[in-house]
Amino acid sequence: MRAPPSTSRALAPLIACLAIAAPATTPANAAELTLERVFADPPLGGRQPIAIKLSPDGAALAYLQANTEDSEVLDLWGRRLPGGEATLLVASASVLGARTQRLTEQEKMALERRRISQRGITSFMWCGPGSDAALFPFSGDLYWARLGAAGSTATEVVRLTRDEDAPELAPRCSPRGTFVSYTKGGDLHVLEIATQKERRLTRGASKTRTFGLAEFIAEEEMGRHDGHWWSPDEARLLVFEVDESPVGVKVRPQIFADRTELFEQRYPAAGEANARVSAHVYDRASGRKVTLKTPSEDGYLPRAGFFPDGVPWLQWQSRDQTRLVVFEASESGALRSVLEERDATWVELHDDLRPLGDGRFIWSSERSGRRQLELVVRASGARTTLTDEPEPVAGLAGVDEAQGLAYYVVCRERGRERHVHAVSLSGGPARPIATEPGWHAPTFSSNGKRFVDLHSRWAHPPTTTLREPGGASVVLDANPTPELDALSAPTAQWHDFKAEDGTVLNGLLLPPSTRVAGARYPVIAWVYGGPTHQMVANRWMRHYPLLVHLTQRGFGVLMVDNRGTGGRGRTIDRAHHLQVGDVEVHDLFAAITQAKAVDWIDATRVGIWGWSYGGYLAARAVLDDKSPFAAAVAIAPVTDWTLYDTHYTERYLGLPDGGKAGPYARSNLLPRAAMLTRPLLIVHGTADDNVLFEHSLRLIDALQRETRPFELMIYPGKAHGIAGRAAQLHVYDTSFRFFDRHLGPRR
Repeated sequence: MRAPPSTSRALAPLIACLAIAAPATTPANAAELTLERVFADPPLGGRQPIAIKLSPDGAALAYLQANTEDSEVLDLWGRRLPGGEATLLVASASVLGARTQRLTEQEKMALERRRISQRGITSFMWCGPGSDAALFPFSGDLYWARLGAAGSTATEVVRLTRDEDAPELAPRCSPRGTFVSYTKGGDLHVLEIATQKERRLTRGASKTRTFGLAEFIAEEEMGRHDGHWWSPDEARLLVFEVDESPVGVKVRPQIFADRTELFEQRYPAAGEANARVSAHVYDRASGRKVTLKTPSEDGYLPRAGFFPDGVPWLQWQSRDQTRLVVFEASESGALRSVLEERDATWVELHDDLRPLGDGRFIWSSERSGRRQLELVVRASGARTTLTDEPEPVAGLAGVDEAQGLAYYVVCRERGRERHVHAVSLSGGPARPIATEPGWHAPTFSSNGKRFVDLHSRWAHPPTTTLREPGGASVVLDANPTPELDALSAPTAQWHDFKAEDGTVLNGLLLPPSTRVAGARYPVIAWVYGGPTHQMVANRWMRHYPLLVHLTQRGFGVLMVDNRGTGGRGRTIDRAHHLQVGDVEVHDLFAAITQAKAVDWIDATRVGIWGWSYGGYLAARAVLDDKSPFAAAVAIAPVTDWTLYDTHYTERYLGLPDGGKAGPYARSNLLPRAAMLTRPLLIVHGTADDNVLFEHSLRLIDALQRETRPFELMIYPGKAHGIAGRAAQLHVYDTSFRFFDRHLGPRR
């Protein structure tokens, strides 16, 4: 694989280089890849560990891994460190026995919001400060697993609850592993593990009121899946109370092949009322409640927790998202501002608040124009910059307080790579820790003494390595993929494009796997284009086998990260502000124009494919008089941003103005229906609770009113991810056959 070019490489020489590239040839022993094989077992990308968690003491790790008989089922695995063998701790089938796994609608939607499509054991957590116990929810109940000692493969599994019809939601272990807290029937409960005695801590739950759960908007758009937190001494819990009564009800018809079920969903569309979220501290033993005096101004509570000394903290964000305040609470519930961030566009949320034992905490900020780490003194709010990286810090990864070190992930190669660095809490130059070319995703132990590094490169699935920050490393899972390596795969051509303002855009071209000199081939632009979501990176992407299949099918593939897709610094990353639907299309059109210089591309046969925001961009790109695209596939597309949720939409478009003018009107696809002159395939699941099916229905109605022909594929009962092996196979087969018909690859 050719490494990504440096940031200094000029556009014109690279285009010239690509134009004279020798035609690719298929090795005699290279394997052809069918769509059926892409979605069959074993996975082409291997069965790499997912959801890796090091135990709090760093002596063991646990993770989920696809079952060898069915990769859609996850089991719980683990190993003692540093040299223990991988051990199957809990098999989903052994827990299930003769039963059938059951999920309520609420549980299904919670998994959807976490983007989990598999079955079996889909989440777990370490329970207590050591490495001997873990908790996992399964089929509506909670299970506690005691791991065997070093050298033992025995795991004791205890079923803590036995009421599948009333699932225990959002469970959390207390810091010392004594208790488990969870929401059941809308109220927060606490169960003592040793005695299995359960106590309801809150009262007052109703159809629209819950305690201890994250509200829809927090899970879907703010990255917060928790609604309650334990104090370090296990004596108190910080609990969010959610009142959804102000939120408008959307009736979501779940259309199945044999029936239609109406499901009422509280969905806060842009400009409408959000759920009312209040914060309370409960005494675990007495149930006494102290209400935190959060700002009365309309806003959000995106993060919360406890400092090591037991003082609760929470973040408050204004409704327009231009202010973010970190508060700490007194015993009476009064809040004191510790830190405030302001941004004229929006303040980006993150998970980089890491309390230290000396009254300080680590924080990250974009005040300099690139996200960097800071050290904040709680008492005074004084802030000291810790890092001065030339590219943004992607996130705080771990802290070793004993050694006075903070570990972080930093962007490299114009955002296309992620490396791990360390910096002293006393200041000074950064030290590289994991800088091999590619994408490093570290998981550190709580004490920062070691970490597990998932490292991948383009076309190379992740390997799992146990690393000591001092330099020692042990490969835990090399994840060999001989079948993938034997495929007839194209060589990636990293490409620089230029936006109309001169910004260099990251691009990637994959030529057809077999080409004839002088022939030109159709190209599929594989897009997302939405804020913070990069496509062009030197890492493994799960769609890679599909892209290989496309190139074997006779298509080239083009990926471009337009301005706003992340990893580039505040100025470039804020490009979507009040320009949704404009900046992405301008950048994409510019890239297509420049790609015409590549000698194997047929510029008259360029298609575009996208899902979710990418579906919006695909539809928007062909609903344009200047579109260079010959056909488009739009899957689960947003079509009218007034229908999408508050926190996401208002961040980029502001509050709606009635839809008559401004960014909402410019971004709306419905008035553009008459511009459709190219083949368009619309795909949507009828049970989508994220981008509601109504989005596609409105576009369908608008196109029919304009008597514009289009194609449609719906998936009865499927949510936003259209999950399931058969459904996924059908989605991509339908998409690629559509391109076959309308772009007609000529070999």
